[in-house]
Formats: sequence, C-alpha cells, structure tokens
Amino acid sequence: MKHTTLKAALSAVLALTLSACGGAAAPAAPAETTAAAGESKTYKVAIVKQLDHASLDEIANAIAAELDELAAKNGVTIDYGSIYSGQNDQTVLQQIGSQAIADDVDVIIPIATLAAQTMTAAAGDTKTPIVYAAISDPEAAELTGIDYVTGTSDALNTDVIMNMVFAQNPDAKKIGLLYSKSEANSAKPIAEAKAYLDAKGIEYIEATGNTNDEVQQAVSSLIGQSVDAIFTPTDNVVMAAELSFAGDLAEAGIPHYTGADSFVRNGAYTTCGVNYTELGKKTADYAFEVMVNGGKGSLEDYYLMDGGIVTVNTETAETLGLDYSVFKQFGELVEVTTTED
Repeated sequence: MKHTTLKAALSAVLALTLSACGGAAAPAAPAETTAAAGESKTYKVAIVKQLDHASLDEIANAIAAELDELAAKNGVTIDYGSIYSGQNDQTVLQQIGSQAIADDVDVIIPIATLAAQTMTAAAGDTKTPIVYAAISDPEAAELTGIDYVTGTSDALNTDVIMNMVFAQNPDAKKIGLLYSKSEANSAKPIAEAKAYLDAKGIEYIEATGNTNDEVQQAVSSLIGQSVDAIFTPTDNVVMAAELSFAGDLAEAGIPHYTGADSFVRNGAYTTCGVNYTELGKKTADYAFEVMVNGGKGSLEDYYLMDGGIVTVNTETAETLGLDYSVFKQFGELVEVTTTED
C-alpha cells in the first residue's frame, strides 16, 4: 500500500538522490477489536534499504508481502509507501530518517547495518520504534539494549563456511579474504576466519575495496596471487559488485564462498546461511507486534535466524568443475543459477 504523505515529502526533499524501488507473543487484541467494530486501523511504516542489491531487495520485498498478509488477516491498513534506498550514503539515509520521523510513522524498518544505525539515531528523541532486518552483529553495531529498537540478525556461522572450503578442497593452502573495511557486517566474520585459518596453519591474503572498482581490483589481485578459494561474509559492498567479477573467478578456477545466497545468485559458488525471504517475513511479524502493542514490549533485543541452508550456483560449479554433493553434510542443499538482479 502507498503511504502518500511520506512518499510525497521524500520526493520533494530527495528527488535527485533517492530511488524508489525465540518465539514472540501473539499480537495484542486491539487490532482485531477495532476491525470488528468496522473501523479499519491504519498503521504507517517506513521501509528503508541501505542500498540496492539482491539480498536487501529480497528482504524488502518479503517484508512488504508479509505486511500485506498481516493487514488482510487482521482487518487493518498498513501503509508502507515506496521502499526507499539510501544509496549507501549516510546523508541520504539521514534525510529519509528525518522525514519518516516528521511524518509520524508508527515504525521504521531499516535493512542492513548503516541504515539501522542511522534510523536509530534519527528516532533518538521521539523513540519511534525501529525494527531492523539483517544485522550480522547487533552488539558490535551498538543496536542492543535500546528500549525502542529490535529486529532480526543474519549472523554468519563462519566456521561452517570454512569447513565447506576444506571439505571441497582438503589440500587448499592459500585463502583469499575479500571484504570492505567500511562494512561493519564484515569485521567479526573476517576476524573469525583469520582465527580459523591461523589454527590450521593456512596462509590467507586480505584484499579490500570500498567501491565497485576497488573490489574488482582486489579480486584481480587475489587471482594474480593464485589463491585456492575466496571467502566473503555478508558484505554489502562486495555483494553489489559480485556480478562484475564472478565470471572471472570461475574461469580462474577459484571458488567464491560467501555469506548470503544473493552472492550465489549473482555468480558466487556457494554459501551456508539464512533464507532472506524468511528473515524478511520474521522482521515484518516483529514490526506488526511493535505497532499493535505500541512499542517493543517483551520482544528480545533481536531474533537470530536459523541457518543451515546451503545454496550452490550450478553454472559456476560446472565452470569450476567441482562436485558440490560434499556439502549435503552441512544442511539443506539448494541449487540456483545466475540471475542479474
């Protein structure tokens, strides 16, 4: 549904920069009571992606779809307007946050760490509820212990990914670590990967970039140094560039192990992580509870999504000449092909 006030205001302010694009308690009774009386309660929501790429798009679309279902099921109206992208620019995100607060939305749903941090700061005075999605390390991002903030975490099990690397190639001697130093999501899993490789006495080479061009240069460097495999966590900067270099890695015979299935759908070899559609649905469920109850209430600081889904790009596997059946031991095996979205 379209939240026309928010959309119109943002269009005026940001016309040149924005692009549209455990268990919890059951929802409280007021929504059903109001609907039963023939009065459709309206809730206003701002959904804010940090930037445009496949993972965040998948999450945002799942949130919107679940909000539509919840609205129909509970006899209410949920106005979420356009899904806005901050273009990975904190200034743009601040503008979106300020306008959402001015428009008196009932909840803001930011997707990814920078968006969540910026929206939390924007809501500091009003205490407008924040229900974030896909924060890999909520503690490190300083998004815990805040009474108006909750959400979902896609924390990566780095050891599982590393185990997959050596299950596929027990003789691997040199691993590339590809990430952006500007991504808070990457700090913890990269540190975990280093600790894992140090314990095994395996050499690793770090290559970083903060723009598409820099990431491509980093990839070229790793290819030139003949690494046996490359690991990237849930890094939004690398994800945005994946399509531009995935083919080069496959042709070079270097499998790319990543933190999310969106990388794999854009040409990386494999991952073991969460289902982002399910994460989006869970985030929307949390947001609805917050709206109905008027705040975070008894919800925990964040909900950690289950992993255990191994996604493999079969086209990339064929180019690499690898048999991925070895990954069945790590979870449910899902086969995908490369899509440019």
